[in-house]
Amino acid sequence: MTQLNGFSIIKMVHQPQNISLKKVLVAELKFGFLLLICICSGQSTETTRTQLVTAMVGDDVVLPCHLEVPLKADELEVEWGRLDLNPRFVHQWFEGSENNDDQNIVYKGRTSLFTDRLKDGDASLRLKGVKHSDNGRFRCYDAKKIDIYFVDLLVGSISLPGIGLAALDESKNGVKLDCSSAGWYPEPEIFWLDGEGNIMSAGPTENLKGPDGLYSISSRVTVEKRHNNNITCRVQQKDINQTREKHIYIQDGLFVPPSNCSVSVSFSVIFGLILLFGVAAFIWKWRLTKKSMKELKDEMKEEKHQLLKEEKDLVAMKKSDLEKDLKKRNQDVRSIAEHIEVLMKMSKEQKEQKEQLTAQRLETEEIIKKNENTLNAVYSDIENHRESRMDKRAQGFLKLREIITESNEILTKHVEFTPEKLIEGKTQEVKKLKERKQEIENHVVEIEKELKEMEEKISQLRQKPAKFSTPR
Repeated sequence: MTQLNGFSIIKMVHQPQNISLKKVLVAELKFGFLLLICICSGQSTETTRTQLVTAMVGDDVVLPCHLEVPLKADELEVEWGRLDLNPRFVHQWFEGSENNDDQNIVYKGRTSLFTDRLKDGDASLRLKGVKHSDNGRFRCYDAKKIDIYFVDLLVGSISLPGIGLAALDESKNGVKLDCSSAGWYPEPEIFWLDGEGNIMSAGPTENLKGPDGLYSISSRVTVEKRHNNNITCRVQQKDINQTREKHIYIQDGLFVPPSNCSVSVSFSVIFGLILLFGVAAFIWKWRLTKKSMKELKDEMKEEKHQLLKEEKDLVAMKKSDLEKDLKKRNQDVRSIAEHIEVLMKMSKEQKEQKEQLTAQRLETEEIIKKNENTLNAVYSDIENHRESRMDKRAQGFLKLREIITESNEILTKHVEFTPEKLIEGKTQEVKKLKERKQEIENHVVEIEKELKEMEEKISQLRQKPAKFSTPR
């Protein structure tokens, strides 16, 4: 942008890629010629025509711009911009097409021209979803004629006011009302109206601007009793032509009646009596409650002592039973131990008897073996000597054989008797007694453990302090 004699001349430096070098040169020559005319004439082509467009947040608006001399759409060079932004470009049209490569990011997808109206010189800009940040001056620049048009956009916002009862005003026999409303732009005004629509005298207005740029306004008024108690709070903004109202009806019962000396004295006396009775009732109730609390505390203490005594008796009884059981178990253990000792002794004696019998059996087997050898010798002798004189001798030997055989059978029966089965039976009995002894010993250990726990519990009960909480 080149500054010259107080006005601005904008040179379109961004050219579409499809424009030939010849067209670029022609455009530059035209620009130089127009610049020369402006310098020579010494007059500004900037127009002072400015229009105001108002809208509410979220509305779609049209910013008007009408060129004096209509041109073909492919010959127009129009730039919409805001000089307070960087980049300043809002929307651009260059020789038949939109060229928004340098468009400010806040307006991406929100702007467009009425292309069917360009032939009539209508270069108005359509802006969608306006915001408070869109407030400002927009410039429509005609690069062909170097004409400039300005449009001021004012985006407003409003909200409903709220009325509430603030306090009673006894001095004026009235009530005080508060009215407030937030989220306004531009700065609003607030009024109070009576039932006939007349403006009421109110206190100072408080108008605050928040960090978001929006205004909050509030006011207070004192209303006296009248024939029409309909009150209206009105908040308005003339620039955007917006008004919001809130109505309230004040019932007669809210107004304070006029003060009277006798009534005040009577009221004071009644209030004093009520207060006195109230204090007396409170003291009586407090004493009664204190007495009840003391009785309840004593009752709880007695009950606690009784419970502790019963618990101690129960624990002592259980301990006594356990001690008796332990004593009986110990006697059983000693009895079983003595029985086991006797059986072990008997088993040992039986083992010694077994060894003696084994030795006797071996000796008897030797005798039997000798008798058999002698008998065999007699048989041989009889077979070898068959004379008649030997018959008597043979008969004697046969008798001897019968005696020896009978003796062997008796010895064999005596030797075959052993106490092994008796020893085995005693051993099994000893084993069972040992197992029973082990069970009893385990039970004794458990009883001793329970007795220890009982003693600890009794000790705790004896050492436990009698603490009682006072009921509320």
